[in-house]
Amino acid sequence: MTMIRGILLALAGFAVALPVQADTIFVSNEKGNSISVIDGESLKVTGTIKVGRRPRGITFNQDMTLIYVCIGDDNRIDVVDVGSRKVVGRMPSGPDPELFVLEPGGKHLYIANEDDNMVSVLDTTTKKIVGEIQVGVEPEGMGISPDGKILVNTSETTNMAHFIDTASHKITDNVLVDARPRVANFTADGRFVWVSAEIGGTVSVIDTATRKIVKKIAFQVQGVPKESIQPVGIQMTRDGQRAFVALGPANRVAEIDVTTFEVTKYHLVGQRVWNLALSPDEKRLYTTNGVSNDVSVLDMERGRVIKSVAVGGAPWGVIVKP
Repeated sequence: MTMIRGILLALAGFAVALPVQADTIFVSNEKGNSISVIDGESLKVTGTIKVGRRPRGITFNQDMTLIYVCIGDDNRIDVVDVGSRKVVGRMPSGPDPELFVLEPGGKHLYIANEDDNMVSVLDTTTKKIVGEIQVGVEPEGMGISPDGKILVNTSETTNMAHFIDTASHKITDNVLVDARPRVANFTADGRFVWVSAEIGGTVSVIDTATRKIVKKIAFQVQGVPKESIQPVGIQMTRDGQRAFVALGPANRVAEIDVTTFEVTKYHLVGQRVWNLALSPDEKRLYTTNGVSNDVSVLDMERGRVIKSVAVGGAPWGVIVKP
């Protein structure tokens, strides 16, 4: 009896010590003019933050105490306090900001303004625009190298990835990609940048040293028309081994072996998947589904969706705080 009791106590202690999924997920709702807050343990919406009209791009500041949100129809950046879950400030942008990226140092925010073919450089300390970079027509995707020296912007109508030197704010190269490029995402080592082409149906892998496309990744989903396969959001694991690409109205996320550039699996998620975010432990992938108005929670170990969480109208961007 003493031995059994000891085993039970040990098991009870082990259960208490098990880690709890304490992530908090923040989702921008393009038509809901809000941010939904999801608790990572219960996978329930625990709050809604009202912001400006048509929020899309969303990111944290460097220490994750603030959230920056692109407010497209109000031509500004809203600043949300993570603790109070309230809008605590507004910062300028150009007309119709869609996506942005924060430099590794946390000072400058580079904003793609869809309506004036400009990238604005915002100083988050002074809250002032300190530079403007002329790019192609309808700028959207924004990626920055790990060392902060190279900025890549994609222009939807010009079908280019523009390489920009962050010190001079000058374009150094233009790389032609497939139709309607959306997202630019650097690999963790900075050697490559992946650019999704929504209408072209591909992801171009560009060598950052040579500025040449070394691979075009195409997608084929059984039973899904080719025109419905529209790559948009991209996420990569920290070890650089796996990449995930949202395929829009195909309602799938493609999982890719980064070494071989081969698609290893298509994950069925919600309708019109836009963007993606990995949990800090990379055991979950969260997807925003703009037509089904929900977030799919993909369990990476089981390889399937374990929950769909209803959020606001037309969820677009997603970020996760540990």
